[in-house]
Amino acid sequence: MSALASPATPSRPVAPGVLAAISTSHVVNDMMQSLILAIYPVIKGGFNLSFTQIGLITLTYQLTASIFQPLIGMATDRRPAPYSLPIGMASTLCGMLLLGFAPNYAMVLMAAAMVGIGSAIFHPEASRIARLASGGRHGFAQSVFQVGGNFGTALGPLIAAAVIVPYGQHAASWFAGAALIGIALLTYVGRWYALHLGTPRPVSTASMAPRHPPRTVAKVLAILLVLIFSKYFYMASIGSYFTFYLIHHFGIPVAQAQLHLFAFLVASAAGGFLGGPLGDRIGRKPIIWTSILGVAPFALMLPHADLFWTTVLAVLIGFVLSSAFSAIVVYAQEMMPHRIGMVSGLFFGFAFGMGGLGAAVLGLLADKTSIEYVYHLTAFLPLLGIVAAWLPPSRPAVH
Repeated sequence: MSALASPATPSRPVAPGVLAAISTSHVVNDMMQSLILAIYPVIKGGFNLSFTQIGLITLTYQLTASIFQPLIGMATDRRPAPYSLPIGMASTLCGMLLLGFAPNYAMVLMAAAMVGIGSAIFHPEASRIARLASGGRHGFAQSVFQVGGNFGTALGPLIAAAVIVPYGQHAASWFAGAALIGIALLTYVGRWYALHLGTPRPVSTASMAPRHPPRTVAKVLAILLVLIFSKYFYMASIGSYFTFYLIHHFGIPVAQAQLHLFAFLVASAAGGFLGGPLGDRIGRKPIIWTSILGVAPFALMLPHADLFWTTVLAVLIGFVLSSAFSAIVVYAQEMMPHRIGMVSGLFFGFAFGMGGLGAAVLGLLADKTSIEYVYHLTAFLPLLGIVAAWLPPSRPAVH
């Protein structure tokens, strides 16, 4: 835990059922988000889209989520909304149904926006509830929550290769049924949260946590946002364009390219789980520093590798780079413990925004140059991890 924010004494036991439900809901939410990315090769051919138009789809749903998440986080800091979570999942359900039957590009963009709104409602409150159910093990709880999202993201290309590539765009609507499971789980979580809101808060929680000087908070948040920019702009190059890179550069079929992307995303899920618990043990700063700057050698080698080593390097990049996010979010929450919803919304929103902006900019760049040039250029982004050196020292959480 940050040396600037002393760990709060665990005020209540871990709620494993709630953590399991919130993580499983994150699987469902991010699986449906990932399906949008995973069916790009299908709709690119079906609607005759350019890379720029593909990037705009990503920009639409991620910018929608980016704008609304901090606002929803601030609103729920003032007035908690336990049952907003199933409403958000319902928006995602509607977006998937529309995506499956979208007759034109404009309707695809509208479907993407509805999925973005669902994510904007889901992430700030779900992150707050994960922290609330943590029993004081904030890094662990954030990682359990995050690994659900990473695993859901990994399922997208696997489902696309097995179902959507052979059966076409309409098959995307079949997975709206998964949202019904998410709605049921989030209704249970919302009920637990609503009951919990009625219990008095112990003196060790956020209201009694030390307030840090505004200049220190601003400095730390600025550094963390630079790191989020580096991570998610680079991740956009893989999430949105890795399959196209493999197809174009190595001449492999779409379904095979999806399996390579799946390997990257599974590694990302595993790395995302380790970041939080390790941060609890050794402090947030070493995790943040290592996970972003540490992938720079692999990123710089990737554009020059053959197919086998491209996959190996992508797996290493996914594993190491994904360990950062849980540590970054918890570090930021500790800086502003009285604004958990706003901080969670800000960082999830900024991550979404950078991913969307990255996809749009890199798509335009790919149209103007080549997909290979995009990978040569983005390989330098992890070097921005050097700014983590200016974060205040951190220390492990006390249990």
